[in-house]
Amino acid sequence: MSRGRFITFEGGEGTGKSTQVRLLTSYLTQSGMDVVQTREPGGSPSAEDIRPLLVTGAADRWSPMAETLLFNAARVEHWRQVIDPALARGAHVVCDRFSDSTMAYQAYAGGIDPKVIAELHRLALDDVEPDLTIVLDIAVEDGLRRAAMRRDSETRFERKGREFHERLRQGFLDIARRAPKRCLVVDAGLPIERVHSAVLDGLKSRLGLA
Repeated sequence: MSRGRFITFEGGEGTGKSTQVRLLTSYLTQSGMDVVQTREPGGSPSAEDIRPLLVTGAADRWSPMAETLLFNAARVEHWRQVIDPALARGAHVVCDRFSDSTMAYQAYAGGIDPKVIAELHRLALDDVEPDLTIVLDIAVEDGLRRAAMRRDSETRFERKGREFHERLRQGFLDIARRAPKRCLVVDAGLPIERVHSAVLDGLKSRLGLA
């Protein structure tokens, strides 16, 4: 049995990742594929225990290094318990955030040396990376306005300030520029269905799935 494909969605706050993850999962499932939808931080029981520590509370609750270590701890368990077993059985995994978010949030926006982030990822997961990463891009003010409309308590990163989010956006774009074969940037300011269509076009051209 061939190994499944690992597809991730990345982007700043309010880019519509969760919506596009659901739409893609539904599309692939309706096409007869075995698909696992998941998210970070979280995705497995132990990783979900860590999630509230990271996404709730005061914006300065953790230092960027503490965030990095917590994200990696959750990711190791997520990979071990959910992602790797699914891929091994031939399922495709669609994930809302993965290691690129740690690089963008804690290095580009948070100030940690990117080499440190990369080395921690290597130690934790031996250079694992997605087969395709969809980077949803939107103007910071538009993304934060969308995020403010959500009715939940997971607002810790949203409150980090405009400059943080500008660095974050540029970080994701730089990650995509450095890995053009893996990453596809999609304009998240477009209507939802047009974003979904662009995602499917990317899946077809990059992975032959759609």
